[in-house]
Amino acid sequence: MNMNTIRVWALSFVALALASCATPNNTSYQDDVQQVLAASFRAEGQAGMDRLTPDEANRLCSEADYKGKPLSDKVAEKIRSENFKAIQWPTNGQFMGDYKKGEVIAQDGRGKTWSDKEGSVNGGNCYNCHQISKTEISHGTLGPSLYNYGKLRGVTDVNSPTAKPIIEYTWAKLWNARGYNACSNMPRFGHNGILTETQLQHLMALLLDPKSPINQ
Repeated sequence: MNMNTIRVWALSFVALALASCATPNNTSYQDDVQQVLAASFRAEGQAGMDRLTPDEANRLCSEADYKGKPLSDKVAEKIRSENFKAIQWPTNGQFMGDYKKGEVIAQDGRGKTWSDKEGSVNGGNCYNCHQISKTEISHGTLGPSLYNYGKLRGVTDVNSPTAKPIIEYTWAKLWNARGYNACSNMPRFGHNGILTETQLQHLMALLLDPKSPINQ
C-alpha cells in the first residue's frame, strides 16, 4: 500500500468521524474537514490546491445538501443564470467533430488526478454515469442513458435548422451543466477545463450524429 492510498484513507476516516458528530444546526465540522484537507493535501500533477476552495455554486449546493434543505428558487435561479452566462460557444462556430474520436473520449476515464502530468489530455469518463450504447456492458446510472440521444430528440440532420436548439442545448450542458440545473452533479467539462473545445466537439458528434453508434 503506497503513501497516497494511506493518506486518502486517513482523510476519509477523519471526515467521517467529524461528520458523525454533526447535526443540521452544527456545521463547524465542515471547517474542521477543510483544515485537515488543507494540512494534508499537496499540489501534484493535475491536482492543484484550488480544489480545496469551492466556488460559490459548489459552496451553496454543498451547504444545502448537508443541511437537507433545497436551495431557494431565487438562489437556484441566480446560480443557473450566472453559469449559463459563463458558457463559451465554439470559437470556430462548429459544434460537431468526429463521433469515432468522441467514443474514445467517452470511454476514457483517465485524467485530473495527482498522477496525471500537468497539460496531459483527459478523458470524459462518460460511461461512469451513463449508458453510452447497447453494447456497453458496464456503465453507471447516476445520469440518464445516452443511447439514442440524438435519435430520440429528432436530430436526423445536424445541419438542419430544426436541430439547432438541441445542438446548442447539448453543447451548453457539456460545457456547464449548472446553466440548467443549479446543483447538477455533472462535471462542468468546458467551464473547469476538463476537456478541450475540440474534445467537446467530438463528444457532440457522438451524441448527435445520426451515424454515431449511439443513434443506431
